[in-house]
Amino acid sequence: MEFLPNIIFSLLLITTTLVFVGRVRRIRQNILMGRDVDRSDRKKERFLHMFRIAIGQGKMAAKPLSGAMHIIVYVGFVIINIEVLEIVLDGVLGTHRLFSEFLGGLYNVLIGSFEILAVAVLLACVVFLIRRHSKKIKRLEGPEMTKWPKSDALIILYAEIALMSAFLFMNGADYVLQSVGFDGYVKAGSYPVSSMLSPFLGTLSGSTLVVIERVCWWFHIVGILAFLNYLPFSKHFHIILAFPNVYFDQLTPKGQINNMESVKKEVELMMDPNADPYSAPPEPDPNASAPIPFGAKDVHDLTWKSIMDAYTCTECGRCTEQCPANQTGKLLSPRKIMMDVRDRAEEKGKRTNQSNQSEVDGKTLLHNYITAEELWACTSCNACVESCPVGNNPLDVIVDLRRYLVMEQSQAPNELNIMFGNVENNGAPWAFPAADRFNWATEED
Repeated sequence: MEFLPNIIFSLLLITTTLVFVGRVRRIRQNILMGRDVDRSDRKKERFLHMFRIAIGQGKMAAKPLSGAMHIIVYVGFVIINIEVLEIVLDGVLGTHRLFSEFLGGLYNVLIGSFEILAVAVLLACVVFLIRRHSKKIKRLEGPEMTKWPKSDALIILYAEIALMSAFLFMNGADYVLQSVGFDGYVKAGSYPVSSMLSPFLGTLSGSTLVVIERVCWWFHIVGILAFLNYLPFSKHFHIILAFPNVYFDQLTPKGQINNMESVKKEVELMMDPNADPYSAPPEPDPNASAPIPFGAKDVHDLTWKSIMDAYTCTECGRCTEQCPANQTGKLLSPRKIMMDVRDRAEEKGKRTNQSNQSEVDGKTLLHNYITAEELWACTSCNACVESCPVGNNPLDVIVDLRRYLVMEQSQAPNELNIMFGNVENNGAPWAFPAADRFNWATEED
């Protein structure tokens, strides 16, 4: 029976790890259903970009208050997880404070730093909760922020508060047990915060303190394992995906729209003076896959990077807040675009069988999730892309869907159809012939 807790913990660790890996594999499969795009160039520049934006939180400073609190939570999450490694090893090996003897005086510094960070994280989460419940921050609201997205944000905040509280009470009980020389609790670590609980905890018996320490220990580590498996179902998966997403960000100017290769070839052929306009088109290859449509109708027509963007979206609302179309009351919300892509990828991924063949469900991303009205409200100003703290590009999705509307379904606003007609007839978007193009420069008497 002595090793029963270690066996239970090891089984729990293996089970939760396998569940997490399985969910991550499913998300990877959903992302890779998108079209291929090469983002393997300029590796050094990409690493520097990732270090500045994802690791250094370079875009969070745009909103100083929320940015500072987010950085505290982010740093606390990363650094305190170093302590989780010791807890995991203690749980597997049946030891207690395994690193204390090996690290010596450094262990005191680490535990003390962890406690200060834990308090900072706890306070930041309380402030975030107050802001969420106040409903005074417009970017946290919106039609797309239904019951689940709001609950998702609150669940994580409550979980962080509970985990940090359990960590401090665990250390507090451990500190008192160390002070009285209780069996199995050697003196190790510095406890600048949890030691302040000793006036209360010190009145309890040693056996009661052991129960508190063990309960908090189990709650803390089981909570972290549960948190780990909750992440892939939550917007908070950006904690992991933000790093590759920013690394694979578009390094060319954000306003630069990529040419479609099929259209580019047609234009080059038209501009080639040596091309034979009467030559027959090449015979189609019977073994070739179905032709790629112009633009995107469903999620698999988007690039894998656009789908990764959707899974990385933090739902913070910075993109929608900066969108001029949304500011003027238009239907467009770049945040909703990202959320719709993720929801459709999840739905389509569930219908994909083991042969990687997707069942037809009669739905598409275009029309069933995102309407033409939303797409045509976009001014392509790039404000949403510039404001995103994790490297998302809603404009890529919007452009691909609009391309499909125009080039596959011939659905465009009347103003654009007039311009298309003028370009075709006059070689310019204006309604006068090319011969009169420079009349504006004619000097009048």
